[in-house]
Amino acid sequence: MYKNGKYQETDKMSDLICENYPMVLVMSRFGIALGFGEKNIGEVCRQNKVDTCTFLTVVNFLVEEQHSPSPVENINQCLSLETLMSYLHNAHDYFLNFRLPHIRRKLVEAIEDCPKDVAFAITRFFDEYAGEVHKHMMYEEKNVFPYVRGLLGGRKDPKYNISIFMKRHDQIEMKIVELKNILIKYYPGAGTNLLNSVLFDIFATESDLASHNHVEDYLFVPAIMALEKQIS
Repeated sequence: MYKNGKYQETDKMSDLICENYPMVLVMSRFGIALGFGEKNIGEVCRQNKVDTCTFLTVVNFLVEEQHSPSPVENINQCLSLETLMSYLHNAHDYFLNFRLPHIRRKLVEAIEDCPKDVAFAITRFFDEYAGEVHKHMMYEEKNVFPYVRGLLGGRKDPKYNISIFMKRHDQIEMKIVELKNILIKYYPGAGTNLLNSVLFDIFATESDLASHNHVEDYLFVPAIMALEKQIS
């Protein structure tokens, strides 16, 4: 289990962040703020009422498996689904209410001097992409999470199972790849620092979404499948 991965609860939280800066976002999605001084991971998690094993499972999975993710054995032995759902919910909130609106504002400003029809097309493409992300994440919020909470309460919905989610779990990060390629290959205006900054944000968001999907595919879904077997 990933509790026995690279990072242990006795390691300093500051070392984790300094060695793997994307973990700042992971930490935030667990509801942990900066300013933890010299405390170790276990102390910081307990102080913030975060299940330490779940935190370490996600962190070690992303640190060790981000290039070639693989299923985790005995996933249900050391993972709090409630904690993981809170993490995923906070990630959804970050993407929908901060990251995507922030990129859109910068994108609109960066392309304001290009031909109006081109600016309109690029903005529309981004809005369509953001709409797909919203649809995907709201499905989880309204259907998957309530289903899992029912399972945790010992109730199994005869009309639903996690395989339904798996079938419709499209890889939403693919459309942002298209937007990135449009700006790189076909943007007609001169490159600017602002446009380069937008591209950097898009690259970072593409990577972040891929990690988000990996957590769902290789941690969240297998844990739910294990719970379904326990109840049936």
